Amino acid sequence: MSNSTISAAPTEAGLLTSLKRNQHRFWAFSGLIILLIGFSLASPNFFQTSNIISILQATSVNGVLAIAATLVIITAGIDLSVGTLMTFCAVICGVLLTNMGLPMYLGIPGALLAGFASGAFSGFLVAKLKIPPFIATLGMMLIYKGLSLAICAGRPIYFNDTEGFSEISTGSLIGYIFPTLPIPNGVLILFLVAMIASFILTRTVLGRFIFALGSNEEALRLSGVNIDRWKIIVYSLAGGICAVAGVLLASRINSAQPAIGQGYELDAIAAVVIGGTSLSGGKGTMLGTVIGALIISVVANGLRILSVPQEWQIVVTGSIIILAVYADQMRRN
Repeated sequence: MSNSTISAAPTEAGLLTSLKRNQHRFWAFSGLIILLIGFSLASPNFFQTSNIISILQATSVNGVLAIAATLVIITAGIDLSVGTLMTFCAVICGVLLTNMGLPMYLGIPGALLAGFASGAFSGFLVAKLKIPPFIATLGMMLIYKGLSLAICAGRPIYFNDTEGFSEISTGSLIGYIFPTLPIPNGVLILFLVAMIASFILTRTVLGRFIFALGSNEEALRLSGVNIDRWKIIVYSLAGGICAVAGVLLASRINSAQPAIGQGYELDAIAAVVIGGTSLSGGKGTMLGTVIGALIISVVANGLRILSVPQEWQIVVTGSIIILAVYADQMRRN
């Protein structure tokens, strides 16, 4: 066998492996394009600039939440509290900025710190107390919901006196420079968070441990790695990202609504699954998650424009989740 043949074999094997690894993202992206074309043909109002901006705005919050959920799911865990933790952090932001009158450079980091601390506590329940992630985060979901309602006595906290707060999500730095591209700042924050999370997953020790936790936790334990510590770090990081989503949501609606977060976790997990992250752990990408979040937003927006009743919109979303999980199982088999 010639040297060229020997050197070509590993290259071809690597190419096939890469194609298999990216196959789900390719199909997810293809599905997104098909949905955009289909809804554009079904309604002339769909592809208008204002509606596309609305889709991007909706994706910015759900996409950031989905990134947080992705980190946990890759470790073969689950976090059902991402939606109510987002609300809790938004309420903390409202208390710091509105009730206490702190400037944004103190109030927003305070909300982010609350997210990191809350995520660390969830990680402690899972890692140290050995409570299954589903039960631990389900309990924390209810705790965050109750705390949010208790802190603000069930009433919204408005940011009318906090100058510039609404610009965090609804302003457009790109639109200021290029008036024909009024892309909201929230979308820029989404992609910034996605790039940072992707860097962590692919270029850091934490990223390698995240994948290793989902692939073979016992092997990692036998290698002498402190499993509990790294799990707490992962949940803490996810909590901080949820806090970013909370600030984005509060900025978009210019208020902290104590009962708005429940249900967001379903869309976030749906985006993660559609984007190709395996619920069994050990596999996932941030690009796939962002594509999944866009698909969820496009479907919801398109059905709303077509005047499909909300209950049937929920049915469609649930069906998409089931199909995505089935596709993941078929791919693993």
